[in-house]
Amino acid sequence: MQWKDMAQEIINGYTITKAEALQLLFSADDDLLDILNAAFLIRRHYFGRGIALHVIQNAKSGLCSEDCAYCSQSGASNADVPQYALQDAEKIINGARKASDLKALRYCVVISGREPADDDLDIICSAVRKIKKDIRIEICTSLGLLNMKQAKLLKDAGVDRFNHNLESSERFYPEICSTHSYAERKRTAAIVKSAGLELCSGGLIGMGESLEDRVDLSLALRDAGADSIPLNFLDPRPGTALEGLNKLMPADCLRTLIMFRFVHPDKEIRVASGREACLGPMQVMSLYAANSIFTKGYLTTPGQGYDDDIDMIFKAGFTVTGWTAA
Repeated sequence: MQWKDMAQEIINGYTITKAEALQLLFSADDDLLDILNAAFLIRRHYFGRGIALHVIQNAKSGLCSEDCAYCSQSGASNADVPQYALQDAEKIINGARKASDLKALRYCVVISGREPADDDLDIICSAVRKIKKDIRIEICTSLGLLNMKQAKLLKDAGVDRFNHNLESSERFYPEICSTHSYAERKRTAAIVKSAGLELCSGGLIGMGESLEDRVDLSLALRDAGADSIPLNFLDPRPGTALEGLNKLMPADCLRTLIMFRFVHPDKEIRVASGREACLGPMQVMSLYAANSIFTKGYLTTPGQGYDDDIDMIFKAGFTVTGWTAA
């Protein structure tokens, strides 16, 4: 396969097939730089060399009723993680101010739990209204399953984007969660789009799924109309059902990112949690396919740190979306 030629065809409007996406994942290690270069042609066409920074606020931690096998905040986990109820509006607002000071493009408010309680939603909407009035930053919320009334409340408050990951393929999903269904996740994604919010939806790679499952996830996200796709790589957490799994190899992570870029040429692809643990010294190569990262850590695990993220970006010849290095 001449991947550079296919990259140009995709730029010209071609839609990659499932068989071709699988071929990317089965490519040999000797071909890795070739397919990465092809992915970069697509990425550069739509996003130049910009990297969008996102900062997460873990606004409600632990205490979750769901049994997601990968999650340290799950009710089925005995991991040692912080547990606290929803932060008050002022803490959420202060988090947005700090994210803005770091020149983050988006601030992501995340809460644990199956779905938002009415009182929690009121606090979040109140905080968002104040943030949008006083701070120049985009807002994403990740609150679990959502109905249309809740989605419209968030939209009216000023939320720009809602995150709800499909996590894996429909075939594999029952292996990692039994307390809610894949159909419920897809329904929330559809509600988000119908309410006029941008849809942030991605998945977690390395849970024991097949390569075909990874492609099926990517295609499901294309069908759902995902505007932003965070790709997480499993760094198995002690106390979770998946703690005994091995971490992915860097080349496997890169091939997955590359495949997602070919399937979603003009969408924001974010290399998310696990990039430090699974990509290691090769994580800078992920920027040739992805155009976004989380900085300042994740929900219950730290990252490599803001200063190191910025240093990595600029030393590799990339820029941060919305600002220029001094």
